[in-house]
Amino acid sequence: MMMMETPQDLGEEWLRSRFAQPRSFAPVTTGDGHLFREAEALRTAAVLVPVISRGSDLSVLFTRRTDHLHDHAGQISFPGGRAEPHEESAAQTALRETEEEIGLASDRVEILGMLSEYVTVTGYRITPVVGLVRPPLELKPDDFEVAEIFEVPLGFLLDPSNHQRNSVVHLGRQRHYYALPYGQHYIWGATAGMLMNFCSFLTS
Repeated sequence: MMMMETPQDLGEEWLRSRFAQPRSFAPVTTGDGHLFREAEALRTAAVLVPVISRGSDLSVLFTRRTDHLHDHAGQISFPGGRAEPHEESAAQTALRETEEEIGLASDRVEILGMLSEYVTVTGYRITPVVGLVRPPLELKPDDFEVAEIFEVPLGFLLDPSNHQRNSVVHLGRQRHYYALPYGQHYIWGATAGMLMNFCSFLTS
């Protein structure tokens, strides 16, 4: 379990200050996709980590993927996907994919910064882009990709007592993965790994 100090006062200015202050940061995990694929076979992707601001309350938005998708069916994820050849930045990819998946317009998102890349076993090199969003939210989920949209309080995610580290044998190799159960939702795998980096970045 990762031990972190949870801040008492969470708000927009505190969140902005964490990205405004330059500092070195070592990610908790970079994923273990490199164990199963060569670097040149990885596909570039980006996700948006949408932090919803309601006054002094911050929460993080997630989607639950539909059960028929080829990759990560039924799992909890951030909105995002594969980069297009014409896109010049991870932020462009994350904002486009987010608008396509959940209908959140890019002009409603204040980009704060980026987190360390995460490599998945499905062959993606993902850059998480952190964005601040203020309600009201006028979301229109893509029914083909998104089964559910929900939020989790940032304070819950930052609390070390809610972090789990588990292991499983996959293709003959032992894999370790993080998990953050929240009510009926089980956040694990790549999403939980990126969340652990996000939490460590904010509290380091």
